[in-house]
Amino acid sequence: MNSSSKKLDGRVAFVTGSASGIGLAIAERFVSEGARVVLADLNTDLMKQAERKLGDVCATVKANVAVEADIEHAIAFTVERFGQVDIAANSAGLGTYGIITELTEEQWDTIVDTCLKGVFLSMKHEGIQMTKQASGGVIINISSLNSTQPGEGMAPYCASKAGVDMLTRVGAMEMGPKKIRVCGIAPGLVLTPLTDPVWAMPALHDAYLENTPLGRTGTTGDIANAALFLASDEASWISGETLVVDGAAQTKRYPELPKIFAAIAGESSE
Repeated sequence: MNSSSKKLDGRVAFVTGSASGIGLAIAERFVSEGARVVLADLNTDLMKQAERKLGDVCATVKANVAVEADIEHAIAFTVERFGQVDIAANSAGLGTYGIITELTEEQWDTIVDTCLKGVFLSMKHEGIQMTKQASGGVIINISSLNSTQPGEGMAPYCASKAGVDMLTRVGAMEMGPKKIRVCGIAPGLVLTPLTDPVWAMPALHDAYLENTPLGRTGTTGDIANAALFLASDEASWISGETLVVDGAAQTKRYPELPKIFAAIAGESSE
């Protein structure tokens, strides 16, 4: 493919949560379509591995998305290194399991700070930079199927991801006049380091598959392809929308996690 035919030729992308999983896959897909990319994460070792793989079109910066000074610095670093920020993908996130009456305040804060506050801070400083650019830009927020489909034992994650969807809509309203599109992607179950526990428990994995009409879990490539579409000119009139990429799992129900975990615990004690 000639560089002139690549969808993101000459553009600069900033991707949070990009040391592994969905964020890394998005960064790699953007590079394959001509973009230069800055990876932002706390895992410097994995980021350096990605930087060596992707070459001079990639740079890395250590950042905690829940700390405003870190995000402000990361955006400034991106501009210093590559001149601008045309695309931002906010994919940093984590989860935990715990019934509401058993969750600690610290557990709640950890999830909400990363998954919701982190997206807010990222959007804020991405938007500030894109506003300075005559060409504007595109912000893509990674939410989740759980933004609309509740899961028992996942209150802080579900609440955070629902908030991300609304941030996407409000951001599209506020930033649209500045030539900034704000979109979202809501993945279903995707194989990443964050979902490793699912794969270690066959009963849990089977429950997810039973509730996914297409009969398979997602790949990071599935989400990266959606991000590429939203970042490209092919989506130039799409803003304020969150694209659900989940194999139609939203048409069914979320696995009953407490029952599944209780059954697994019972089996292991026998």
